[in-house]
Amino acid sequence: MLFKSRMIKSFIMMILFVAMFTGCSSGGKADTAAEENKNNENNTKDEIVYVNFRDIRDLNPHIYSGELFAQNLLFEGLVMITDEGVKPWLAKDWDISEDGRTYTFHIRQGITFSDGHKFDAHAVEANIQAIYDNKERHGWLESIRLLDGFAAIDDYTFEMKLKEPYYPLLVELAVTRPFRFISPNCFIDGTTKNGVNGLIGTGKYVLAENHKDQYAVFDVNTNYWGERPEISRIIAKVIPDNQIRTLALEKGEIDIIFGTNMVDAETYLKFSKMEGFGASLSDPLATRMLIMNSTDKILSDVNVRQAINAAVNREEISEEIFYGLESPADRLLAKTVPYCNVELEGYKYSLEKSNGLLEEAGWKMNPATGVREKDGKPLEVLMHYNADSVTEKNISEYLQDQMRNIGLRLNITGEEEQAYRDRMKAGDFSITFNISWGTPYDPHSFLGGMRMPAVYGDYAAQQGLEEVKKLHDTILEAFTSTDEIQRQAYYDYILTYLHNEAIYVPLTFERNRAVYNEKVKNVTFNPSQYEVPLDRMYIE
Repeated sequence: MLFKSRMIKSFIMMILFVAMFTGCSSGGKADTAAEENKNNENNTKDEIVYVNFRDIRDLNPHIYSGELFAQNLLFEGLVMITDEGVKPWLAKDWDISEDGRTYTFHIRQGITFSDGHKFDAHAVEANIQAIYDNKERHGWLESIRLLDGFAAIDDYTFEMKLKEPYYPLLVELAVTRPFRFISPNCFIDGTTKNGVNGLIGTGKYVLAENHKDQYAVFDVNTNYWGERPEISRIIAKVIPDNQIRTLALEKGEIDIIFGTNMVDAETYLKFSKMEGFGASLSDPLATRMLIMNSTDKILSDVNVRQAINAAVNREEISEEIFYGLESPADRLLAKTVPYCNVELEGYKYSLEKSNGLLEEAGWKMNPATGVREKDGKPLEVLMHYNADSVTEKNISEYLQDQMRNIGLRLNITGEEEQAYRDRMKAGDFSITFNISWGTPYDPHSFLGGMRMPAVYGDYAAQQGLEEVKKLHDTILEAFTSTDEIQRQAYYDYILTYLHNEAIYVPLTFERNRAVYNEKVKNVTFNPSQYEVPLDRMYIE
């Protein structure tokens, strides 16, 4: 940037020099060049440099390979989620039938995709059909399973029919994927199942450039149907290393670092106290936890699982690892999550209780090794963590030390992120990290995912539970119930049963965070932690 600035200044001086000797008036080329330079300087106020730990990847909005922050910039849905609930977006309003099975959406008129293709009910139908063509990929969505029909009634009326009532439908239509709309001109052979040949949406931005593993450029959509954002250009740099990202922010090479996986507690506190920088923290969003496999020989015993829960000092984890930024979690989902204000005796730290449960389960301490034994075998468990996550590594090492207090040998191993996730989905673990899906996905998407193999590790981990079938059936009953009292009763059973079976070890309630140059204003958070509201920010 310094070299470019010097070149511009040299160019201006050259023009001024020529003007002096050619009799150019003050309204000639010199003034024009000066004005262009002034405009270039002003344009930097319309540009923000964001950073991500990896490339934006495949942004097809109907699959799950791309970066959510980027998909959210390009593509929009019928409805959107706000702090006040689900609100209209590309649909101006909607009607729901008395039996809860038919949703009729009234589409806004005058909207086009950024390639000029008309956005109407027919475009909606084409997109929903493309999503449904690939329904096996969307097993976590009950709305796909319950979908009984859909059609454009006329140019601006779209109807969806369900086999059964499903109260979370609007939320699932609002989240970043897969129910976002891409221009039908981008379809391949009439669908998106096998990829797309363009990334054209109705969103506030268009993808102008993408240099793989380096940076992507998003320019404002000049034909956007709604209020245009103040930031006209977003440059998304790729910097995998946390220390290098932090240094880049300090040096002014980037403007903002955003997200729980991008900003650890130490980095947050550093920039919150540093002159010239700001830091923002969201309300609690999700539960950070461990998940224990109930089919494991040792962990199949509920007493052992309850003992591990009792041996975790959540307050210390909150203070020592998160510096108090994430509060201790004594239950699977916070009471503030819809339907989750259930009367439970929260998990409490008690080595006395933990040791007592292990004694009751027949695990006796071997004084020579400091490890409990039963039938000649040690109380030894392997825990996996994502090696790309500094936070998970720190928690793993802390818990490894803490479990010695109860005679449990906790072996820990880190793996590259994709291998780690594949192991989780396959159920090939004893203990691993897990997290609830956060707002707006909790509780329904998080619980619904438990019913489906290979979504995350929940399904496999629950297979050793005596009432696993009843649990999964009740989850579905909660989703399809139209009686609020009965629905709450279903959730009471689900959350109480999971709490008592103790296959989850809640640690803290996660909060989203951001650190940024002080010139970046209005750094806020969306209800979904996976969206980055760059469109609401501005440079001052």
